[in-house]
Amino acid sequence: MSDDWLDEVKWDADGLVAAIAQEAGSGQVLMLAWMNREALALTRETGHAVYWSRSRNRLWHKGEESGHQQVVRDIRLDCDGDVILLQVEQKGGIACHTGRHRCFYRQLQDAGWVAVEPVLRDPDDIYK
Repeated sequence: MSDDWLDEVKWDADGLVAAIAQEAGSGQVLMLAWMNREALALTRETGHAVYWSRSRNRLWHKGEESGHQQVVRDIRLDCDGDVILLQVEQKGGIACHTGRHRCFYRQLQDAGWVAVEPVLRDPDDIYK
């Protein structure tokens, strides 16, 4: 199979592209991460989300430590070619390393950013 489809992605100067994980069914945005060419190719090949961890400087198979994998149902590229949208089935119901369903749990209110969604599982129990 040709890799021409990867050439249509507008990778940034670091060889990365933003990737949004959206929950299939509910449509909730679970998280934003980064992918390099290899991560995107592996995601397509395996059917599981693989990202590039900028903090660890390596490939990151979502759920490799927590077990909270993302099974990919659909992969889309936006009109500008610079954002990937993954529609995923979130295993375990937790996408965020804080133990919440999604990473977008803080809401801007008068006093500042307020956590408005509950911790479903203590991160210390997830990452041992």
